[in-house]
Amino acid sequence: MNEQSMNGSSRQLTAGGIRVRTGLDRLADGETHPLLQGRRIGLVTNPTGITSDFRTSVEVCAALPDSRLTALFAGEHGLYGQRQAGERFEDEIHPELGIPVFSLYGERKKPTLEQLATIDTLVFDMQDLGVRFYTYLSTLLYVIEACAASGTALVILDRPNPLGGWGVEGGRLREGYESMVGAWTMPIRTGMTLGELAMMVNAEQGHGCELGILTMDGWQRSMEFRDTGQPWMLPSPNMPTLDTVRVYAGTCFFEGTHVSEGRGTTRPFEWIGAPWIDGAKLAQDMNERKLPGVHIHPVYQTPTFSKHAGELCGGVRLFVTDKRQFRSVETGLWLLHTVMRRYPDSFGWVEPPPGGRRLFIDLLAGGQQLREQIGQPEGVEDLLAAWHAESEDWLRRRERYLLYV
Repeated sequence: MNEQSMNGSSRQLTAGGIRVRTGLDRLADGETHPLLQGRRIGLVTNPTGITSDFRTSVEVCAALPDSRLTALFAGEHGLYGQRQAGERFEDEIHPELGIPVFSLYGERKKPTLEQLATIDTLVFDMQDLGVRFYTYLSTLLYVIEACAASGTALVILDRPNPLGGWGVEGGRLREGYESMVGAWTMPIRTGMTLGELAMMVNAEQGHGCELGILTMDGWQRSMEFRDTGQPWMLPSPNMPTLDTVRVYAGTCFFEGTHVSEGRGTTRPFEWIGAPWIDGAKLAQDMNERKLPGVHIHPVYQTPTFSKHAGELCGGVRLFVTDKRQFRSVETGLWLLHTVMRRYPDSFGWVEPPPGGRRLFIDLLAGGQQLREQIGQPEGVEDLLAAWHAESEDWLRRRERYLLYV
C-alpha cells in the first residue's frame, strides 16, 4: 500500500477530559508530513477547515515555512460556505493570496490535469458527516482519482467522524447509481473517518494514489464530536448543529420526495412536512411504533425557501431521546413509509432533471430497492434486514483500514 500515516500520541488535556487535535491542529503546531516538505501544495477546504484556536486551513497552509501554497479548491457550498445546496459556481481568484480558487462543484467535479500540473501535493481538509450522500466525501473520492491519474501526492488532514467511529447503517450503493451523492459502494453511515475511507478506496479500487494521512491526536472511536473539545463549524448552510447531523442519514431521504426536508426552516432535517400533512396524526402513527431512542412531535412551519416556500406545512420534528439506541436510517425509512401510506394521493417522488434518467431517491438510496419496497406491508422490515447484512459485511471489510481504536 502507498499510504503513509503520521500518528500522534494521545494526550490528556484540561478539566474537560480528552482533547483531540485534528490533522490541521498538528500541522499548525509545527508537525508536518514528508509529502508536504519542500512541495508546491494545493488545498481543498471550506470553513470547517479550522484549528481548535480558530485559524483557518488556508492561513495555516499559506504560512508553512517549507511549502508554497499555489492553489485552492472548493467543493459544494464554496470556499466560504456561502452557497446553498446544489448551487453551481465557477473558478475565481482568492482576494488576499492572489491564487486561483478552482471550483469542484461546477462544470467539473474533480481537479483537471492542467490544474494539478503546478502542484506537487494536494491537501484535503474538510469536516465530513460520515454519511455516504454528503458531497464532501464524494469530492474526496474524485480527488483521489485525479491525483492518481496525474501523479500528484495527496495528504488528508484527518478529522473526527462527528457521531463516532462505530455506528454503521444502511445498505451499499449498487453499481450504476454512482453520483455526487454516492460515489462508491459503501453503506449510508460509514463509521469511518475520511482518512480511513481514503485508504480503503485507494486500495480496493486500485488507484495507486500516493496518499498520506496526518492523523488526529487523541481521538477514539467511541467519541462523538462534543467529546473532542473542537469547535463545531457548520459544514453547510443546512447542517447547523450536531442534532441535525444525528438525524440526517434518515431524513435526507425526503430530498427525493415532494415533502420538505426542512430547508428554509430553523430545523432542517430535524423537521419534515408538507401542506397536506396532518402533523398530529403523523406523530401519533410514528410514536405507536415505539422506535428506539426517538420521540416524534407535531410541529407546523412555513419554509422561507425551497419546497413549499411561503406555505404553512403540517409536519413532525424528531427529538432524539437516547443517542445510543437511536437509529437514523431505520427511523427515516419508517417515517417515509408512514407518510407514503397515509397520503398516497399527495405523496410523490422528485422527477429526474431534464435529460436525466435516474430518480434522486434512487441516487440517495443507492439503487431502486427502497423505492420499490417502501410503502409495501413488509417493505421496511425486508429492506432493513437486507441492509443490516450489508452493514455487517462492511464492518468486516473496513477493519484493516482503521487508524484509531
